[in-house]
Amino acid sequence: MSLNDVITLPTRSGIELEVRPAREDDEAALTAFFERVEDEDRRFRFFAAADKVSAQQIAPLVHADQFRTESWIGFDKASGEIVSSGVLASDADRDTAEVAISVAGAYKGKGIGWAMLDFLGKQAEAQGCRRVMSIESRENSAAIEVERDKGFTPEPFDGDPTLVVLSKAFR
Repeated sequence: MSLNDVITLPTRSGIELEVRPAREDDEAALTAFFERVEDEDRRFRFFAAADKVSAQQIAPLVHADQFRTESWIGFDKASGEIVSSGVLASDADRDTAEVAISVAGAYKGKGIGWAMLDFLGKQAEAQGCRRVMSIESRENSAAIEVERDKGFTPEPFDGDPTLVVLSKAFR
């Protein structure tokens, strides 16, 4: 898939989500997007409390190799506004891929996270990954609930009781 290819995903709320790989010229738009992500959700995504996402945190999103690490942006087709960001990062053997998703505050509860999770899971499976996983703060009950609804199984995170690993096997 090229950096200009766009995939349209339906959501349960009827919003058509257009998803494409993040590009270097998306840096300012992603910075603005993360300002529209709720503070707590930003903390859950980056495991750090900050009013803003730093340039160092945005850089890997816009410079992903789109092979082992894929960075995706979701747009509301009707408005053209960035409403989600998702990353899929696989290990060296492409056995396991980790997902991380953020949704703009005004779009939470509209199926955007569900659509992105499905999409990233299918991307991982198509690449031959045997499982997809997410590391969540135990406080992030909304994400944990979505992932459990999507067939992810929780397990303790070794060494940090405040975190949980949720994973889903494909084969």
